[in-house]
Amino acid sequence: MLICFIIMAAVIAIDQITKWLAVQYLTKVETVPIIKDILHLTYLENEGAAFGMLKNNRWVFLVISTVAIIGLIIYLVKYPPKNKWLIFGLSFIVGGGIGNMIDRLLLGYVVDFIDFRVINFAIFNGADSFVCIGAVLVLIYVFFFSEEKKEVKNDADS
Repeated sequence: MLICFIIMAAVIAIDQITKWLAVQYLTKVETVPIIKDILHLTYLENEGAAFGMLKNNRWVFLVISTVAIIGLIIYLVKYPPKNKWLIFGLSFIVGGGIGNMIDRLLLGYVVDFIDFRVINFAIFNGADSFVCIGAVLVLIYVFFFSEEKKEVKNDADS
């Protein structure tokens, strides 16, 4: 269980440090190309949900995020996962959710700065990345590993 909280803390720290760096260095420039026309760093204050949807509904996002984060933490405490895909996946989701919640509470918006232009994608941040990666890890667990217990149990029952 401790590993989940260590991962969450690391995710929150990475997210908040990168957002602080974005505020310090990117607000003074329009954009910084890392790979021209593919990946840029561009400062954006996002008042909406993922990818700027539902702008100006800060309290709705705070309530939904709080409920989801508390629910996942209760799940992790009550049913500590043994599978590494689930440990990392759920910890990434909670840490990323808390990272964006900190911005919404303190700033009223989320700091975004990763501008992936090759597919004309929305500008996002580290917390968003961790939530998405976490969701993929949970899906990997569900599709490839969640049946392990059932198969082992069924073999024992035979």
